[in-house]
Amino acid sequence: MPLAANSRELVLKIIFVSVAVVILSRLFFLQLFEDKYKVMANDIAILRKIVYPPRGVIYDRKGKVMLNNEVVYDLVVTPIETRKNFDTAKFCEALSMDTATFSKAMKKAVNKGGWVRQTVFLEELSPAQVARFQENIFLFNGFQMVERNIRSYPSPHAGVVLGYIGEVSPSMLQKERFKSYNQGDYVGIDGLELQYEEVLRGQRGVYFIEKDNFNRPRDSYKKGILDTQAIAGKSIELYLDAELQECGEKLMADKLGSVVAIDPSTGGILAMVSSPSYDPNLLRGKDRSKNFGKLFLDATKPLFNRAMKGSYNPGSTQKPLTALVALDEGVITPSYGYPCGGGYYACGKRVGCTHSGGGHAANLRLALANSCNSYFLHIYRLSIDKKSYKNVKDGLHHFYEYMSSFGLGHPLGVDLPSEKGGTLFDVKDYDKMYNGSWNSCTNMFVGMGQGEVASTPLQMANAMCLIANRGYYYTPHFVKSIAKNPNDPILAKYHERHTVTRIPDSSFELVGLGMMDVVERGTGTVAKLPGVEVCAKTGTVENKAIVNGQVMKLQNHSMFVAFAPRVHPKIAIAVVVENSGYGATWAGPVASLMIEKYLKDSVSIKRKYLEEKMYKAHLIPKYTYIIDSATRLRDRLIWERKEERKKYLQEHKKMHDSLLIRQWIQNNL
Repeated sequence: MPLAANSRELVLKIIFVSVAVVILSRLFFLQLFEDKYKVMANDIAILRKIVYPPRGVIYDRKGKVMLNNEVVYDLVVTPIETRKNFDTAKFCEALSMDTATFSKAMKKAVNKGGWVRQTVFLEELSPAQVARFQENIFLFNGFQMVERNIRSYPSPHAGVVLGYIGEVSPSMLQKERFKSYNQGDYVGIDGLELQYEEVLRGQRGVYFIEKDNFNRPRDSYKKGILDTQAIAGKSIELYLDAELQECGEKLMADKLGSVVAIDPSTGGILAMVSSPSYDPNLLRGKDRSKNFGKLFLDATKPLFNRAMKGSYNPGSTQKPLTALVALDEGVITPSYGYPCGGGYYACGKRVGCTHSGGGHAANLRLALANSCNSYFLHIYRLSIDKKSYKNVKDGLHHFYEYMSSFGLGHPLGVDLPSEKGGTLFDVKDYDKMYNGSWNSCTNMFVGMGQGEVASTPLQMANAMCLIANRGYYYTPHFVKSIAKNPNDPILAKYHERHTVTRIPDSSFELVGLGMMDVVERGTGTVAKLPGVEVCAKTGTVENKAIVNGQVMKLQNHSMFVAFAPRVHPKIAIAVVVENSGYGATWAGPVASLMIEKYLKDSVSIKRKYLEEKMYKAHLIPKYTYIIDSATRLRDRLIWERKEERKKYLQEHKKMHDSLLIRQWIQNNL
């Protein structure tokens, strides 16, 4: 027993001695050989200077610079180093500021980074401030000038696509993606800047510089052997066509809506317009916070990317997809006709059709050309009531699977952050809505793109790629190459085909011919282009707003989807113009002018009148601002009312908002 105790005591002694030896050895090594720790322990004698590299440049498909860099200088401070023998008056004189401004900036720096952490004191010094500070830098212990690149946008377009950069926030620093960043670093906040942050940012450099007794920078410490060189970010090339983007933004000026144009052969996005747009230069430099506040509060929501976040009933633009399902299910043939006399009555109530003359839905191509509501309501019901399915729920689920494979009901995976997926109901959703009791008449409006289906303009354009390619699409994306390498592993997922294997080419061919008839002799003749077979579909979508539980009928949304040419297509496009009326009146001309611009490089003289009409049209309804104001007022009241006044608010807020909006609409529509 005593022997065992002695053994344990010996083991413990060996462990303690070993740990002591390791610690002493490490201290010896650090003292004699590890220079970087000497530097860290000798801040007074050694200046640690961080150099931020230029971010990668962004080019359009033709090599035009869309996003570049501009060098500026920030003044950073380590507050604790300014507490002894600091001449505030001399500092303020050098930078042409008063002492009150100095105190405010210093307090902000301390609140932001504490006393010992280096923090931005003043952003973007003027050339005069840079010169004066450099002359006197040795007098102001604790302050450094840091060279930084801010973004420069040669063209005031594509703001929602390119995004912007800003100082990394405390909440971002908590995320795994940004764990290597420090307070004061700049990072992509939205758009491609955020999506490709790791590609564009580069690697910051660290340089160690000796200081003399007067705190003046002298030579590189150890001849620079401890320095880390800054590495510039990688540049990226886009599929985006800067001229087409500019064209789209001009056509959509003073309108609410969006445009998405895609090259079907690659999935490359040629243009993405969200209107109203904004000049991305507003979100650069020291005024970005102020400008962001103005844009954020704007009732027309210029910061909101309607192209991939806006969700709309597709209306008649979905009819080609309904036709594809019906053909593949075998419930119709190309020659199938429906005797529409101006409305659909098979479900016990009339659903109106824009045509009433006989024969306008005598076969599928005619029904597409004339956009017959009755025809597509009926073939939708035939599809989900098909006898080979055990019940309507089984049929509806198969319809859901078709639409999901077409890219609806889920995000497509575009290389921009925060894409939305629209709405697509499956059996469980209808069971919840109708307590399990429903049939094909309950949701027949889905067949004509109304009811419980909503798509983003990006999804609508992608569906056109599917038809144009006769059964497949590539995930829509912007970036064509990284550092001139189109095969960068980051881009691999965008080279994969998504194929709808069940539907034969003949069905896509037939639907494409029907869409060509839309332009040649149907509802979309506005999109005719000499020498080009344009395939399109118009859509006029009911538009309702729910304000405080009250449904309000507003002006219709104008929709148009297309691809061209019919054979070997080069562009697919979707256009939404909110609150404007018929699809062929507003969305159609925008789409056709952009197709012409892309395929022929300019708009023909004969169609200049149409271009001018679009430029001059002001289609943002005043009730947009009224609804926004009423909503903001309601939200402010909810926030400000105290507990004892909540009952009053409950009783009166609905009446106040709904009466205000309803009265204004009745007086002005």
